[in-house]
Amino acid sequence: MSVKCLRISVTDRCNLRCVYCRPLHDCAFIKDKEILSLDEIHRVVRLFADCGIDRVRLTGGEPLLRKNVTSLVEKLAATKGIRELTLTTNGVLLKQMADELKAAGLNRVNISIDSLEANSYRQITGYDCLSNVVGGIQKAIDVGLQPVKINAVILRGINHSQVVSLARMSIDLPVTVRFIEYCPTNKDTQPAEDYMPYGEIRRIIEGEFGALFDATIGHGNGPALYFKIKNSAGAIGFIAGRSTIFCETCNRIRLSCDGKIKPCLYSAQDYDIRQLIREGTSDEQIKSHMIKIIAQKHTFTRLNSSAKEFSMRKVGG
Repeated sequence: MSVKCLRISVTDRCNLRCVYCRPLHDCAFIKDKEILSLDEIHRVVRLFADCGIDRVRLTGGEPLLRKNVTSLVEKLAATKGIRELTLTTNGVLLKQMADELKAAGLNRVNISIDSLEANSYRQITGYDCLSNVVGGIQKAIDVGLQPVKINAVILRGINHSQVVSLARMSIDLPVTVRFIEYCPTNKDTQPAEDYMPYGEIRRIIEGEFGALFDATIGHGNGPALYFKIKNSAGAIGFIAGRSTIFCETCNRIRLSCDGKIKPCLYSAQDYDIRQLIREGTSDEQIKSHMIKIIAQKHTFTRLNSSAKEFSMRKVGG
């Protein structure tokens, strides 16, 4: 499959402390001077667009914490060749920023919310921000950042009791609720045995709402499998990154906030694009490197994994 999507972590900062992402102990952030500037990010996107990339997703950390992120959205949305610009957020700041993001050219959002119950939300994130996120979801719907997708990582013993409540959102609202298998990326986050496989989550949903129906929805460019509950306004999705292998259909590469291109999460290989930029490398030379990186994408798979531990807030979720 051709590589069409670039996921960009614009910051490693976050205003939550989710147990499956940030370390359980204190951690150091990347120094500001090592983070790509907005102009550098724009240049990388412009050059990747020349190489065939046509979809960009902004992630973090929490991308809405990045200063002047709306101006970045405006630049990227206007970049020749980019036909879809999306953003993944924890939703805490979304209600107050949704209007300006939509006006700047953002097409849609994915919003992370792992529980609709205040205590378990706090247990997962470390903060009492549930009402902010729920308000952000509704605001995203209202301003047209659609289709709105809800991402929920399910952890056994922590929020598995929330599967039914989260699935019910797809009945009441025009959103796609996606259940994501927990895939730990380093030993300092939540233990790996806490994960619940896709099949078990699906059985819980079908036990409550009946059989799920296959669904084809717009913007289904990733690994998710989509279904619908009967008579629902939205849809249900599953991303089974641990119990299944979908490397052959992966169409994305990642740019870390400090300027490393990572073609595959299962590979230890990354490429320092920031160094090339700051050394004064020409556009044509950088594009030559990008073409080689894209060509190597599918030589990496989970079956030949060489990946070392890494932080998702740096690489981008």
